Amino acid sequence: MYMTPVSSSNISSIGYENGTLYISFHKGGTYAYFNVPQSVYAGLMSAGSHGKYFHAFIKNHYGYQKL
Repeated sequence: MYMTPVSSSNISSIGYENGTLYISFHKGGTYAYFNVPQSVYAGLMSAGSHGKYFHAFIKNHYGYQKL
């Protein structure tokens, strides 16, 4: 699966496939977030701050697993 590099002090790259959002952090590995709507992924990718969007709309809102 392709991970798109992003300009963020916290997040290094983001991927999305079949409702699963993949986020690689600079200092914490890669995580899969489950049952994430396409609209949330689109919002994350277009956000002015990927980190702020992640903390507001993804973290603590979806089940996840460290890969």
